[in-house]
Amino acid sequence: MTVAPQTDLELDGATLRKHGHAVLEKLVRWVDQTPERPVLRTDGSVRAAGRMKEDAPEDGVPFRRLLARLVNEVLPVGLDPASPGYLAFIPGGGLPHAALADLLTNVANRYTGLWRPAPALVQLEVSVLRWLCDWVGFTGPEAGGVLTSGGSIANLSGIVAAREAANVDDLRTLVAYSTAQAHNSVVKSARTAGLKAAQVKVVPHTTDFRMDVAALARMVDEDRSAGRQPFLVVANAGCTPVGAVDPLDALADLCTARELWLHVDGAYGGAFALTERGSRVLAGLGRADSITLDPHKGLFLPYGTGAILVRDRTTLQRAFTVPASYLPEPIPHDDHWDFADMSPELSRPARGLRLWLPLKMHGAGAFRRALDEKLDLAAQAWERVVALPHVRGVKAPDLSLFAFRVEPPGLDGDAVTRRVLSAVGKRGRVLITGAQVVDPAVGERVFVGRVCVLSFRTHQRQIDQLVEHLEDAITAVVAASG
Repeated sequence: MTVAPQTDLELDGATLRKHGHAVLEKLVRWVDQTPERPVLRTDGSVRAAGRMKEDAPEDGVPFRRLLARLVNEVLPVGLDPASPGYLAFIPGGGLPHAALADLLTNVANRYTGLWRPAPALVQLEVSVLRWLCDWVGFTGPEAGGVLTSGGSIANLSGIVAAREAANVDDLRTLVAYSTAQAHNSVVKSARTAGLKAAQVKVVPHTTDFRMDVAALARMVDEDRSAGRQPFLVVANAGCTPVGAVDPLDALADLCTARELWLHVDGAYGGAFALTERGSRVLAGLGRADSITLDPHKGLFLPYGTGAILVRDRTTLQRAFTVPASYLPEPIPHDDHWDFADMSPELSRPARGLRLWLPLKMHGAGAFRRALDEKLDLAAQAWERVVALPHVRGVKAPDLSLFAFRVEPPGLDGDAVTRRVLSAVGKRGRVLITGAQVVDPAVGERVFVGRVCVLSFRTHQRQIDQLVEHLEDAITAVVAASG
């Protein structure tokens, strides 16, 4: 028997079905058109944004009119990270399966901050986290973690856990270490955790953009001799500017010897531990104390899917557990995790299903094969790009990201590289972006172009387009500059 809704906000099943079908019809068309849609659309962006400046309505508008407005006016403008030609920044794939999982959890609206209110759904998420831990090398039963909104909150959680493990009375004495290639969320997280930005010291990197372990050792010893308290090293498992992977095994040796917490930011590169080649590049990853992983990058899921993984989950519990009389009593059990006691969040969405559903549907092997393909494509793209006229390779791909410059004789390499990237983007088939880095080859700060191959939709065709469009753009820019 269908119960009539009591208010406008209570949809009955028939109305939900009608609205859901309308959304899916639009999304099917959207997905089918993704390969041919421009990867960057800026025309009309100011007008489109301006049309969204509006007062709150007192009365409602029919759903189909709103849906048409969103699909026709709102979604098409800007970057399209779902495009196979999106080789910019760090792609987030947006597997549609995960959206279906979110539909289930959002309509059911189960609360997963604690185990008691949704035991099976929380247990599902615990299983997913155990899979992730196993893949990165955290194989002990005490390992664990929490799914987060992304790498920034994961880095914050790791740094807070390290701060609590340091157990000092005066936070001003603490010192953390990272390279200039660290993500900006590292300093933001340190500041949020009560440190000053200056307490995160920059360790020199070697000619291949990896942390200089010997220099780190000297800095740690000097700080201790001066009465400061080194407590944390943040290493990169694929840095955002150039994709470099720090020497994780050597850093683990040093951190063990000096009693430092090793946090590895694997937001971009950590998922490659699923592959044989990636696990070799990431050797030592499982020796860290904590690891940031972003399934919305390396596992191709929608944005909003990050993870903090720890070798011993009690380190997170010591950092974040705050009892409250109005919450259900915890159940002491190895698998009954209360995520609210392991992260800054009490209220949180049920993130686990968006990983569980695609992994159960396709198996880890499908993701492993996709990641292997990205490694192959990036290696091939590097060889072909550095063979183009006037191109100098700056950083070969450790995984699937590399950096290069366009340096015609007598011309400003920064300006030319920027103009080449812009020209490639205007053609609408592939998009690449750049970054400022200190280039060891020249000993100064320069602008580099970056190529990051990480979309499940990116295949050989897009690499061919990348090389073709880069070559055309270089020819055109150099000719116009002469």
